[in-house]
Amino acid sequence: MLPSFFPPWPTVLAHFYRWRTHGTLRRMHEPLRALAREVARRHPKPSAAIIDSQTVRATGIGGPARGYDAAKRTAGCKRHTLVDATGLILLAHVHTADLQDRLGAQALIGQASPGGFPHLEPVWADSAYAGTYARWLEAERGGRVEVLKHRDRHLWRYGLEEKPKGAQVISRRWVVERTFAWLSRSRRLARDYKRLPTTGEAMIHAAMSRIMLRRIAA
Repeated sequence: MLPSFFPPWPTVLAHFYRWRTHGTLRRMHEPLRALAREVARRHPKPSAAIIDSQTVRATGIGGPARGYDAAKRTAGCKRHTLVDATGLILLAHVHTADLQDRLGAQALIGQASPGGFPHLEPVWADSAYAGTYARWLEAERGGRVEVLKHRDRHLWRYGLEEKPKGAQVISRRWVVERTFAWLSRSRRLARDYKRLPTTGEAMIHAAMSRIMLRRIAA
């Protein structure tokens, strides 16, 4: 529901679609991120990042971003994100769920022009981004992928370590998982309701802008 002081919903929706088409929400997001980093006493431009994807269940609405993620057994789309060390989004890309992570990551990085892409070293990731994607990123953008792996969960069987208890948090990768949790709190991002992937990307930038504004104002 829109606040009572908003214009009629068709007017609001028309403005949102116009901002989506012109990239207004994405351009608003970038200076807010720099300001939020300064408030956190960090350099406005990040030097390292974490990359990962989130599979989101879709509603009955069809669209070009619909697919089936066999690993997650979920029909919907994937949200590929590149975040800084504090969890703020640098790049976001929505694509079909059946696209391999390394190909989705290339499409994500491909959004930024070579001159506009910051030098990130390292880019922390899981093993899905090793090999082909790591070589591509180094050749095309000069970045270095550092793969973060689970510790061997069976060492305790051989008396080499104590048996792990509960969920095992992977260093650095928990940051991007926290970002996905932030996004999921937004009603429009809890599931994939929109037909076009560009609408989903605009929703991501809008949700993150709200989060950053709260940090700046705190």
